[in-house]
Amino acid sequence: MTRRRWIAEHWDEATATLTGTQAEHMARVLRAQPGMEAHVVAGGHVFHAEVAAVTPQEVRFNLLSEIDAEPALPITLAVSIFKFDHMEWGIEKATELGVAAIAPLIARRTEKHLAQAAEKRVERWRRIALEAAKQSRRSDIPIIYEPVPLAQHVRSLSDATRIVLAEQERSTTLRSLVEEAVTLASNRMPKLELAFGPEGGWAPDEEALFDANGWRPASLGPRILRAETAAIAALAVVASYLE
Repeated sequence: MTRRRWIAEHWDEATATLTGTQAEHMARVLRAQPGMEAHVVAGGHVFHAEVAAVTPQEVRFNLLSEIDAEPALPITLAVSIFKFDHMEWGIEKATELGVAAIAPLIARRTEKHLAQAAEKRVERWRRIALEAAKQSRRSDIPIIYEPVPLAQHVRSLSDATRIVLAEQERSTTLRSLVEEAVTLASNRMPKLELAFGPEGGWAPDEEALFDANGWRPASLGPRILRAETAAIAALAVVASYLE
């Protein structure tokens, strides 16, 4: 039988606790009682657990045994902020596909009103990722970073293979760069970071910035894709080599 999976806010070696909306849903909607069994994610691990105590504000579990679970893909999506309804769909689907982190970026061609409102949207994006992680039975929740200017992120240090999806690139495909990263990593799982531009693409000075900081340009093919479609297509390409 497939059990409901919950993601704990607090935990130690023997117990885990839900609070807020998750606790309220268990208490008021599911009418959870002590002894009820569930699967609980705590600290990136999944446990077979049993409800120990229930209130509308808090549900506490005893952790009985750990369950095998697939880890997240070691992929960060660096995404120029785009229309919020499309971005929310993209975050949900990227979470389902196993992405480890999403970094929202403010690029030159990011619409000003979206850039100004993005900071207030982060908690909503994190809730969407949480719900998608539960629905897809993940053992963790992707990190949603605070929005930052593109230049700040591009210049930041990273041990990942960093790839920028660029419309003008024709000779180098994403597939070829992922194959190369897998080969170089030998028997380890390579870390990857994929950057996606806003509507209208990267500005020339941004392309130069990526190049100066070691990002490698790649193509997803000749078709023009929406940002969220490109991100999902890229994840599918990468997952086919990493999983």
